[in-house]
Amino acid sequence: MNRDRYAVILVHSTSHAIRAEQLLHRAGIPCKLIPVPRHLSSDCGVCLRIERTEADAARRALEKARIEIEGIHDI
Repeated sequence: MNRDRYAVILVHSTSHAIRAEQLLHRAGIPCKLIPVPRHLSSDCGVCLRIERTEADAARRALEKARIEIEGIHDI
């Protein structure tokens, strides 16, 4: 995996992650549920991995749908 290529979206719960994944797929933004990297958080067990180039589009789509995120981090 090319680590410079991806970012992760941290959310408050697994249910938020699943909802966000469905929304991003419908918006045409490729994403994948993955375990949260331990150096970022130990709260929620999963996060969404996206292409780094899709970060702004993903943030806009999630904000429009009122899905609260903890943040988007490069990995």
